[in-house]
Amino acid sequence: MTQILTTINGIPIHRNFVENLPYNPHLKRLLQEKRKARILGEVIFWKKVRAKAFHKIDFDRQRIIGNYIVDFYVKTLGLIIEIDGSSHDEKQVYDGIREEYLESLGLLVFRITDFDVRNNLNGVMKELEAFIILHYGTTPSPKIK
Repeated sequence: MTQILTTINGIPIHRNFVENLPYNPHLKRLLQEKRKARILGEVIFWKKVRAKAFHKIDFDRQRIIGNYIVDFYVKTLGLIIEIDGSSHDEKQVYDGIREEYLESLGLLVFRITDFDVRNNLNGVMKELEAFIILHYGTTPSPKIK
């Protein structure tokens, strides 16, 4: 039986910790540069989820997985959150290959746009809740009288 991580809207959310993820140490310098870049959508999202502020779920910012750096990672769920800005407009093929690789590791990817984070953060957070419930939640079975 999987362990319950938290509840969202009364629905238990189960842990899905993915072990032994590949890590490329050569990306450390690039990781530090990306953290310093402080992309507005990422900063806004980070302020909303840091310090377990979102349903007591722990988010990592700028995490190396394999040969990629993901925007946000939830270890306890095996969930990646990617915030796509205009730089992704010409990268659909690259993003597709990257997402396929990450999913092959047993991870899920939730994509949102930088525009939505900056202009509709509440809507983004509701979408994220729904995504987590759909993939990691279980509806409690009705009690028999």
